Amino acid sequence: MTSHATVGIPGRPCSIAAALQILGEKWALLAVRELFYGNHRFERIVQNTGAPRDRLTARLRALEEAGVVERRPYSERPLRYEYHLTEAGRDLAPVTQALLAWGDRWLLPDHPVTVNHAPTGHEPHPLDAAWTCRTCGQEAATRELSLQINAPGWDRQGPTAD
Repeated sequence: MTSHATVGIPGRPCSIAAALQILGEKWALLAVRELFYGNHRFERIVQNTGAPRDRLTARLRALEEAGVVERRPYSERPLRYEYHLTEAGRDLAPVTQALLAWGDRWLLPDHPVTVNHAPTGHEPHPLDAAWTCRTCGQEAATRELSLQINAPGWDRQGPTAD
């Protein structure tokens, strides 16, 4: 994956825009969800996402090219593959958890799925999506966040005059 992923993306240089180039179509994120749930075979992913087969094939291929998923053979005759998250794919866990938390709060308050923290020997406890400071370890409230623009030629308002 190139470090210049925003090349060719119009507008503000932005990691969100670069990520959406790969993940911005719903079938991509729903495929990632199914892989997190442990469903690795194409038929199961199709069934659980409701995606058209051709669209899901294209999304999985794009996710593989982007290094988010990898194919692993599980059958020689006929040759069949399973899909597994790579390290980059597993790093999407907070993204999926944040979408789940937002959907639970604003769309489906009956919580169709709960992600739990279940260390060995302890009762499972539901997780919340949260921003945590790497320095002090405290949860950060939205009102405590600040934005630093690092892209040359840009500030918070947009492009700057050179």
